[in-house]
Amino acid sequence: MWKTNSTAAKMGRRMNNKALNYLGLAMRAGKLVSGDEGVLKAIRSGEAKLVVVAEDASAGTKKKFRDKCHSYGVFLVECFGRTQLGSSIGKNDRVVVAVTDAGLAQMIEKCLEKRVEVENIE
Repeated sequence: MWKTNSTAAKMGRRMNNKALNYLGLAMRAGKLVSGDEGVLKAIRSGEAKLVVVAEDASAGTKKKFRDKCHSYGVFLVECFGRTQLGSSIGKNDRVVVAVTDAGLAQMIEKCLEKRVEVENIE
C-alpha cells in the first residue's frame, strides 16, 4: 500500500490550523462575534471586518450572509465545517462568526488565501 506524502496537502492543513487558531485568539480577545443575530448586527454597524460562514451551512444562510456582506463591503469566506468553527472558538457548533478586529481579520485572510493557492496546485 502506498502512502502519499503531499507537501501541498500538509501546507493546506497547516494554513487551516493557523486560521482556526487565529479565530480562537480573536474569541479570547473579545474580537469575535458568533451567531446569526450577533453577526448581522456587527455587519450593519460596521464592526465586522471578516465573516466566516461554515461550508456546511444551509444555502439560505450562505445567501443571506453573502448578500449582506456584499452590500456592506465586508469580506466573507466560506470554509471549515460548523464543528471545526465552533471548537476553534471553544463553543458548540457554529455556522457563522465575525471578526471585529482589522489586524486579526487580515491575518486570517492571509492564511485562507494561502490555503486556496495550495488547494489549486495540481
